[in-house]
Amino acid sequence: MQDIAGYKIIIPKQIFDEMLAYCKAVYSNEACGILAGRNGEVSKIYKMTNIENSPVTYMLDSKEQFKAMKDMRENNLSMLAIFHSHPFSEAYPSLKDVSLAFYEDCVYIIVSLIEKEPTVRSFLIKNGSIQETEIIIK
Repeated sequence: MQDIAGYKIIIPKQIFDEMLAYCKAVYSNEACGILAGRNGEVSKIYKMTNIENSPVTYMLDSKEQFKAMKDMRENNLSMLAIFHSHPFSEAYPSLKDVSLAFYEDCVYIIVSLIEKEPTVRSFLIKNGSIQETEIIIK
């Protein structure tokens, strides 16, 4: 992985739009999923079920996550990001988001739906420290 300060994730517009549409589709609960690819560039989205079924928290369905990890392995992809939405708050990690950030080598993308146009931000979360990273839509 690149140095934290210079980390960026590249998301094709089609996948970015699919992620936003999914977040809007499950509103008023939080949406969640995984973005996978190679060398910092996303090539696949895995839309997951939020088993918390909640507007303020999320938990990926473990069976779906296992299936996605297997698919990534079979296709030589890496998990680049975990995304989720904040239907009623800003695009910034909550205390719970930080406490559940187990994957230090991927970014956490948060889609805020409080405004008419969604706000999307990306963060590296490591040892409780939050560092905003760059998203490039291609």
